Amino acid sequence: MEKLDFKIDGMSCAACSKSAERSLKKTPGISSAIVNIATEKAVIEYDPSICSIEDIRLAVEKVGFHMVMEEDEIVEEENEIVLKRFIIAIVFASLLFTVSMGPMIGIGLPHIVSPHENPVYHAILQIVLVVPVMIAGSKFYTNGYKSLFNKSPNMDSLVAVSTSAAFIFSLVNTYRLAFDNEFHNSILGTHQHLPLYFESCGVIIALIMLGKYFEARSKAKTSKAIKSLMDLQAKTAIIEVNGEEKEIPIENVEIGNIILVKPGQKIPVDGTVIFGNTSVDESMLTGESIPIEKNIGDFVTGASINKNGFIKFRAEKIGKDTMLSQIIKLVEDAQNKKAPIANLADVVSGYFVPAVMLISIISALLWFFIGRAGFEFSLTIFVSVLVIACPCALGLATPTAIMVGTGVGAENGILIKGGDSLESAHKITTVAFDKTGTITEGKPTVTDIYLVDNSIDSDELIRLAASSESNSEHPLAEAIVEYAKEKKIDLYQVDRFESITGKGIITEISGTIDNIDKNIDNDKKFFIGNRKLIEEFVGVIDNKSIEKASELANLGKTPMYIANSKSLLGIICVADTVKKSSKAAISKLHDMGIKVAMITGDNEKTARAIAGEVGIDIVKADILPSEKSNVIIELQNEGEFVAMVGDGINDAPALAQSNVGIAIGNGTDVALESADIVLMRSDLMDVPNSIKLSRETIKNIKQNLGWAFGYNIIGIPFAAGFFYIFGGPLLNPMISAAAMSFSSVSVVSNALRLRKFKTFNKI
Repeated sequence: MEKLDFKIDGMSCAACSKSAERSLKKTPGISSAIVNIATEKAVIEYDPSICSIEDIRLAVEKVGFHMVMEEDEIVEEENEIVLKRFIIAIVFASLLFTVSMGPMIGIGLPHIVSPHENPVYHAILQIVLVVPVMIAGSKFYTNGYKSLFNKSPNMDSLVAVSTSAAFIFSLVNTYRLAFDNEFHNSILGTHQHLPLYFESCGVIIALIMLGKYFEARSKAKTSKAIKSLMDLQAKTAIIEVNGEEKEIPIENVEIGNIILVKPGQKIPVDGTVIFGNTSVDESMLTGESIPIEKNIGDFVTGASINKNGFIKFRAEKIGKDTMLSQIIKLVEDAQNKKAPIANLADVVSGYFVPAVMLISIISALLWFFIGRAGFEFSLTIFVSVLVIACPCALGLATPTAIMVGTGVGAENGILIKGGDSLESAHKITTVAFDKTGTITEGKPTVTDIYLVDNSIDSDELIRLAASSESNSEHPLAEAIVEYAKEKKIDLYQVDRFESITGKGIITEISGTIDNIDKNIDNDKKFFIGNRKLIEEFVGVIDNKSIEKASELANLGKTPMYIANSKSLLGIICVADTVKKSSKAAISKLHDMGIKVAMITGDNEKTARAIAGEVGIDIVKADILPSEKSNVIIELQNEGEFVAMVGDGINDAPALAQSNVGIAIGNGTDVALESADIVLMRSDLMDVPNSIKLSRETIKNIKQNLGWAFGYNIIGIPFAAGFFYIFGGPLLNPMISAAAMSFSSVSVVSNALRLRKFKTFNKI
């Protein structure tokens, strides 16, 4: 068996993907097939000795779609094509609507096309205007009727059948206006509106094409996540051959090659350090902002950045085996998995269209054969049922609410990439947060200053520490230097700087400020680092200071000891501080009945400290990038509908695996592209706001569907002549169209109420 994935062009809804999947599964030689409407991709397993690529292509084309192999794919701006078609449709539909309905509201038309003076020319003008709209929306007809003939009706089928019915009925009446004098005179004699529904046909197509454009634009972003991940990889590597350096393409690196990495360069592949030491920024992979110290024997990963040292390492994982490639694969797999996204209109369409067509045919036949009503009366019954059941309101119920909902979201800094995302968010039962840059600011800052030597004050301790750290590129050092700048503290001149790997730094300072000699008692050598550094070079630290440092460490902070050659001077703590909005947002999620989890690569102690501070329910610490998506799967297996909130590349697989991915706006490009919802203002209160918006939108959609079905349930029996049998009124096509139009107005008006959406108060 072989595996093959390819794109399927032309799908528009869940019913389309089911139709394509069913056709593929019926093809001899194909053992399994998964078609994803969101990514527009199919993944199949097949026996090439039984089934050829051409057989697969024919199976897809049989149901009205097109198979596109990646190697054959010509890059084109599909969104531009969809937009151009929509512009054509909306321009001609607007003109058509004005020509058709204008006389009813006092808009005068030229004598030659006046509906009462020259009704035939008026009708012909409408035909001229509606044809370009139908050509622009031709996909509705090709896909819709193919799906209908394959017994898999979808939303395209609803549009195709209803607009075709309106168009054909209007054509028949145009013919009668031109050649049936009795009908012609009856229209002129009563000055009634011409029984033509070309404008209904045109406007329905134009509005649905607008929704298709937004959908296409959203889907076009799917592949960017993978592309952004691939762009992280180094393009070349420097290998050592017989003692000489040689730069080669990344594809030519082999396992066992000795690779050299200089300061500032990307590490090309995964391997083990055999020479040198450095600190490596792995934030693009782990999401943690503090670089990791790497010494001989430590493992380094491709795409991470070598900060300040020179190292050599032996390549151990290359190509598809590197951590970056595994993350890319996780994102691809998660995106191609089928998600049970509810789409009520598509499900209903599978029953609605056949039922309406059956009712219209049976009604017409009963009146013709049993009621002896004649062909014209029976045709009127047939068309009336189809027109009253025209799915304008049904088709608008979901997209109008979603369009308004996404617009309101954008106004409030919540970028929702598609209707599916907005629909899914209301089902969230658990929200999983990344820690660094999501719950926390993602940038270390000075949080505590503890003085041991009373001969100096806190500003002097910061001055000594910042002066010493001014030559370091370590984020903890940068935090102290930045703090000194904020406090406008002048720094001393540093004469000597030495980094002790895994322990800290040793410096010598010469005074540029008059009081330095008095403050430090002529001792110009300073030690800044962890407990090991101080005890090795200065002496044993007193128990009180150790207890204080331990207490601060238990709160998730990193304590740094500052000493001269004689004694400990003080402790400075640096930590990634919690965002002001985190606690309030998590509290609001609890109020909404939603559990909150935190997934982080940080250590258990720090994670627990942060969790306790903000009220997290579930803590998953020491989680590797490849394991984050596994945590999401575990939660999903427990029956939870999970939203993942993150900002780093390491979050991309989890964002894709989750039911709803939510990215922080200041995060990496790949995190933003992998997510369904992006919080542009980086305010965590927008997480509960997103869910609240989804809940209100779904409520609005259900109300809209209630209106749409309500009109059909009431109108279809009238249109079929059921009440006419008992002396009641007969619903002619004109009244059917009026009822249909009123249902559409009701749906759109109800959707517009979402514009009054109120967000929770932000911090």
